[in-house]
Amino acid sequence: MIEYVVERIDGDYAYLRNLTEETDELKCVARALLPEEINEGTKLIYEMFEYSME
Repeated sequence: MIEYVVERIDGDYAYLRNLTEETDELKCVARALLPEEINEGTKLIYEMFEYSME
């Protein structure tokens, strides 16, 4: 399980900050792979190749 927070939404992509490993690099993920109701600041869990809201 990896925890992320949505730092920024830019069109069809969201930029996620890894809370599990504390890195400065943001992960760019297509919004189609994320829950529809996300906003900036939403916490997500990545597990079993799926993103879900915390």
